Amino acid sequence: MAYRSVDPATGEVLAEHAGATDAEIEAALASAAEAAAAMPSLDERIAAMRAIAAAFRAQEVELATTIAREMGKPLAQGIGEVRLVASIWDWYADRPELLADRAIETDWRGRAARVELRPTGPIVGIMPWNFPYYQVARLAAPNLLLGNPVVIKHAGSCTGAALAMQAMADASGLPAGTYQTVLASSAQIATMIADPRVQGVSLTGSERAGAAVAEVAGRSLTRCVLELGGSDPFIVLSTDDLDRLVDVAIAARTRNCGQACTSAKRFIVHASLHDAFVERLAAGMRALRIGSPLEEGVDLGPMSSEAAAADLVEQVASAVAEGATLVTGGIRIPGAGAFVEPGILTGVTPTMRVWHEELFGPVAMVVPVADAEEAVRVANDSPFGLGANVFDDADPDRAAWVAERLEAGMVSIGAFGVSRPELPFGGVKRSGFGRELGPDAVLEFANRRLVTQPA
Repeated sequence: MAYRSVDPATGEVLAEHAGATDAEIEAALASAAEAAAAMPSLDERIAAMRAIAAAFRAQEVELATTIAREMGKPLAQGIGEVRLVASIWDWYADRPELLADRAIETDWRGRAARVELRPTGPIVGIMPWNFPYYQVARLAAPNLLLGNPVVIKHAGSCTGAALAMQAMADASGLPAGTYQTVLASSAQIATMIADPRVQGVSLTGSERAGAAVAEVAGRSLTRCVLELGGSDPFIVLSTDDLDRLVDVAIAARTRNCGQACTSAKRFIVHASLHDAFVERLAAGMRALRIGSPLEEGVDLGPMSSEAAAADLVEQVASAVAEGATLVTGGIRIPGAGAFVEPGILTGVTPTMRVWHEELFGPVAMVVPVADAEEAVRVANDSPFGLGANVFDDADPDRAAWVAERLEAGMVSIGAFGVSRPELPFGGVKRSGFGRELGPDAVLEFANRRLVTQPA
């Protein structure tokens, strides 16, 4: 399998890399197993983590430029991603207490009990292209704090970003085998997951990829964390400032060209606000500046690839063919590059294919509802359950009532949900299982070992 990076704004082939041989995969697994058996001290790991954070900060423009060219993220957004990643590495480095023993009260024969967190061994991470640095940090930082080596298989289109992270890890003082990057094929990844030296696998990606990884992991009884797709609802029941709320909605739908699992994709709006919301949303979408991700002031770059753009436009066409209304955009922009006009679909119903799919690009679905009860029904009528957002300035109690009933792993009331190092991230239903970030991430691949002894 060859790894190929293509600039989605121009179609230029940036680099090609040969895939790993089976011998190289075996060497990586052996090195990871050796690293697990001779892991440096916690203080040494923390020092390396701080060095990685500092390297991200020192190279933020270069790193952001790499992903602008490899997957189309506007430079300012890329710098924001790099800064977030540095904060993730520092957050875990600052919190060795996350590994502290937990005392358990027991009346069993006068004995004392505690739960210790111990590493389990090498963890394989299968990473996507949409947040090339952030997704890796979510897995690597908590696991290196714990003492688990990580072996990263990145998206083939973002090999430049993957190799840049490997260089930072190599320069941090981490021993060989502690953090590795492999240019593996799908078949090689399946072999790695089934290898008894591998103690866990984390994937961020599509439902199809998640199902394939879970199947292999299940057969080998390998622990796994899956962060899959999302079709997050953005529920609007009332607002004191519609213009401000629409600005939030536009950012929530179009950041990273709409290619984020937690992007707001379904705007569920009270019928009394629906028409005004759609009008302002359309005006705001049309006003976005679209262009090269390397140009200053660009709001929207290209989609990550020609295939991604074609898939989104096909979904929009399917919805229109089934009776939906395309208010604006949702079509390819003529010329070079994988550019798509940001769009809005209305009149989407549960009988349409797109109602149950994820629109992984800058197209919003807007659905009117009569009341809070209908908003909950529409929001939950999805195979996904990642994030959700609720806005109701007039009735905070009603907003809380709605939030309590949403089938989602993360709910934000009164603001669009954001990712921060301290906040656990993950979903339910077909959005996957397990948590990354926050204290919970340390637990996913830990041996929570019970120890009892005389008091």
